[in-house]
Amino acid sequence: MARVVSQNKSAAVNPLKSSQPLGAAFAFLGVDGAIPVLHGSQGCTSFALALLVRHFNEAIPLQTTAMNEAAIIVGGADRLEEAILSLKARTRPRLIGICTTASVEARDEDVAGDVENIKRRRAMELVGTEVVVANTPDFDGAIEEGWSKAVTAVIESIARPDKQYRNPRKIAILPGWNLTVADIEHLRETAVSFGLDPVILPDVSGALDGSIPEEWMPITYGGTKLKEIRGLGATMQCIAIGEHMRRPAEALQRLTGVPYVLFRSLTGLENVDRFIRVLAAMSRKQTPLNVRRNRMQLQDAMLDGHSHMAGKKIAIASEPDQLFQLSDFFTAMGAEIAAAVTTTGTSKALEMVPAKIVKVGDLSDLESLAATADLIVTHSHGREAARRLGVPLMRVGFPMFDRVGSQHKPTILYRGTRDVIFELTNIIQANQSPPTPGPRGSTDRRESQ
Repeated sequence: MARVVSQNKSAAVNPLKSSQPLGAAFAFLGVDGAIPVLHGSQGCTSFALALLVRHFNEAIPLQTTAMNEAAIIVGGADRLEEAILSLKARTRPRLIGICTTASVEARDEDVAGDVENIKRRRAMELVGTEVVVANTPDFDGAIEEGWSKAVTAVIESIARPDKQYRNPRKIAILPGWNLTVADIEHLRETAVSFGLDPVILPDVSGALDGSIPEEWMPITYGGTKLKEIRGLGATMQCIAIGEHMRRPAEALQRLTGVPYVLFRSLTGLENVDRFIRVLAAMSRKQTPLNVRRNRMQLQDAMLDGHSHMAGKKIAIASEPDQLFQLSDFFTAMGAEIAAAVTTTGTSKALEMVPAKIVKVGDLSDLESLAATADLIVTHSHGREAARRLGVPLMRVGFPMFDRVGSQHKPTILYRGTRDVIFELTNIIQANQSPPTPGPRGSTDRRESQ
């Protein structure tokens, strides 16, 4: 069990984490016809918007209540009502997702109560639009908690109990924030190959997959439909991916009675085998031939990559669930976790990280711990630390703004794990020093063995 060491600095140097409101907005973007709204100052929204646009290279429908100093002092209920009604009239969204920021959370505003009052007073004007609130202060938690809170709020506000009927082919899948567009598409394809009908919430593969609509839209196009969310009570089983998705899975079970099974990771042979066994049990079908073939390809990739990864020292900085996902995979391939840095120390996933110490900190902490590492694994903001240390960087997580197509890289199930092995092995090989030839006639002792 890893020992979690808390943050002991008064300021972040080269910050690692992204905020809760950004995580909540990210999750709302996975619902069809949605528009996230950050309830706070315009600067908070601009910062989140810049990161999302740079990461996805897409136009992101993100709005703000644009709280100024006076609104922060007297309260933001009027500004929130104005924003909701304006967005309803101009863009006609099917969902408005309110993400609170420190500006309103610091003065302990009852935003959920304000929204309920607005919905009662303006019921006729808001017909056809759901308004959901996620309490996500910037000063606490990180992107992982924001994503989890938004998904929980959507389920509690929209899903309807339906304990009378269960569709034996319909399942609910709650993916974590760290799954890419390609991961979610691969999840759906795999579930469908077993004859199952998955409802994925949130489904960013439909909204942030890079497809271009015929005309510009001010709201999300694609993603989980509200009708599917309302019908979650008719699913037979819920699959939650990542420890931070336990909370929404429990909310769904409490509301509808749908049982859930939690997977902390779907990367690595053993984790994927367990997932496939669950799908086979739910569908009562044998594993499809293409899935079996993918498993054999992964086994071959593991044999090819093990000799390159064995004994390598890896330094990782990421959110708790992604930290566990990657460190568990690296150690299974024979590598050693030399440094582990994360954003928040409250996740139970940190206890399972295969490292002696997990440091809650920033990228400067990672840099100080990674001097002897063979590889640094973090998002694009880690490139300066990697360059100063002369250590190669494998980019994962959010944001990735200096590479194109990051959302189309699979990282889970047999095919995704195989591709991660290939990427990692290629980085290691590209940064190995070539052997220095000795004097003519001499023989390297290691080669002679």
